[in-house]
Amino acid sequence: MLEVKTISVSIDRDRHDVYNAIWRPEAFKSWASGLAKSALENCGDHWKAHGPERSVKIRFTGHNQFGVMDHYVRLSSGEEIYVPLRVFQNGTGAEVALTLFRQPGMSVEKFEADVAWVRCDLAALSTLFSS
Repeated sequence: MLEVKTISVSIDRDRHDVYNAIWRPEAFKSWASGLAKSALENCGDHWKAHGPERSVKIRFTGHNQFGVMDHYVRLSSGEEIYVPLRVFQNGTGAEVALTLFRQPGMSVEKFEADVAWVRCDLAALSTLFSS
């Protein structure tokens, strides 16, 4: 089994509003710098992103009523990384939670750097909803 960290942010907005504002792959560029530094390119059955290290292919779950925004990132090596992402109710607001799996061969330092990066991205997401 892999080491796992789930990072979340609370947003004082209805969970449906948050989900509907961010579920589209095109919306990720406004807050997910770890996934794409530029616009995602729609390639039919997947999306292409120019990430921090190299171009990657990404498959996203479709729109759904459950707040699931999972995605699968295929690296240039062919390795595919599963990234669970959820928007769920937290009282009258929303919780956005992303789970990271420490990949085989990944150093503790690199994993912690990825965790810190996700925290920054989720903080950026939160600011999109601050009034």
